[in-house]
Amino acid sequence: MGLLAVIGGSGFAQLAGLGEPETLTPDTPYGPISAAILCGRLAGQRILFLPRHGEGHGLPPHRINYRANIWALRAQGADRILGLAAVGGITAGFGPRSFAVPDQIVDYTYGREHTYSDGPGAPLLHVDFTQPYCPKLRLSLLHACARAGVVVADRATYGATQGPRFESAAEIVRLQRDGCDLVGMTGMPEAALARELDISYASLAFVVNWAAGKGDGAITAEEIDEHLGHCAGRVEQVLLALASDA
Repeated sequence: MGLLAVIGGSGFAQLAGLGEPETLTPDTPYGPISAAILCGRLAGQRILFLPRHGEGHGLPPHRINYRANIWALRAQGADRILGLAAVGGITAGFGPRSFAVPDQIVDYTYGREHTYSDGPGAPLLHVDFTQPYCPKLRLSLLHACARAGVVVADRATYGATQGPRFESAAEIVRLQRDGCDLVGMTGMPEAALARELDISYASLAFVVNWAAGKGDGAITAEEIDEHLGHCAGRVEQVLLALASDA
């Protein structure tokens, strides 16, 4: 297999266990990337790691330079990208601390630079997005979860919202009516841009709160941090299993 890249989300500004790290700061035609790319070894395999929110988690979802991030990872040789995603749970079975490997996505974002088909001389790309996540990489990820002993839903629909605010209860009702099981703020245009560059892309989603109106009371940072801390170790185990399969 080729080179695996991991994009870290909330709670993953660093990648535990990454050995022999080398810092890469490539220029891109689309401006600066979120943070330096770390190239190192995990389970003996060379991988790339990029924190999408920046080193200090200072980039809100709508300000992330998704085009630069995906382009830079491909320029460094990545042909597979795993996007880590801390999400809210909408439907039954997707409560806090549960895991999923989404197979579908609905895009509710706006105003983001969402395609490479933009600007003078840019190629016009009509990519097929019937299956927004790579089936082969999804299967590898599901096998990695099994080897790591992590119970995971093998299908889920991710609703990508604009952020950085959380959704209203009525918005979550709409997402559920549209068929969404999970809600997050960074799944798009990341997945579509990877498809435009012919990079296999999949996501490991872990639920850190009930979505608005689905739990008891308001969504709090304390609640999210507690569930995130519980999930972090299992995410790291899955990554080790996935890297060892490379």
